[in-house]
Amino acid sequence: MTVGARRGLYRASAILITVGLAAFVVLLVGVLTHTGFQRLDTPVEHWFDDLRSRDVTSFMIVIALVFGPVGMPIIVVIVTVVWLLAATHAWRPLVLAVGMATGVILAQVIAPLVKHPRPPIGLMLAGPDHSYSFPSGHVLGASDFFVILAFLLASRKQNRGFTIGAFTVAVLMILLQVFSRLYLGYHYISDTTASMSLSAVILGVVVAIDTRRTARISGESVRGADSQLQRDGT
Repeated sequence: MTVGARRGLYRASAILITVGLAAFVVLLVGVLTHTGFQRLDTPVEHWFDDLRSRDVTSFMIVIALVFGPVGMPIIVVIVTVVWLLAATHAWRPLVLAVGMATGVILAQVIAPLVKHPRPPIGLMLAGPDHSYSFPSGHVLGASDFFVILAFLLASRKQNRGFTIGAFTVAVLMILLQVFSRLYLGYHYISDTTASMSLSAVILGVVVAIDTRRTARISGESVRGADSQLQRDGT
């Protein structure tokens, strides 16, 4: 990894963390004070209510199950195990797993502190949920998984086309999960947006840590090669 590439990744990391934290704080204040972005919660909820149909509802329930608290851990375990078996180093698949776990912990800690109620139970299309709404654990989990996976794969490939494709797929999958949670009546737009903001922070931390480790490994490889050349020369 070149010095320029490393600096670019560190800048990207700083931007992700700063913007993500700022957005989350703004959203949190809005939810607590019922001002700002939070005012969009009810109008957006009504808009999604008008979109409901039997076929769309069935599809959205499947999405919620696949990327929910049951399906998502299974996907993460499968991806992590397969990646560990195929990878030369265990670092990156473990980073993915730890990033996912961090998001889960944050959602579990923040929700009972904020105590933001969900939409009315009568609007929920897949059974009642009495837990708190802010942030959305479904969206946070899906967002962490797809953006961290996209970064870890793209940083290894180092191909512009692959990077654009990977992050495009990640964004589309996250938006699909956001749509699902809003459509099914379990979250407000402020909840899902807050989850994406937190995910940006987690991704920024992952980028910084992975970049530092990659640079260190590259430096050790170079020093090792130089030492070998010196021994060969003597």
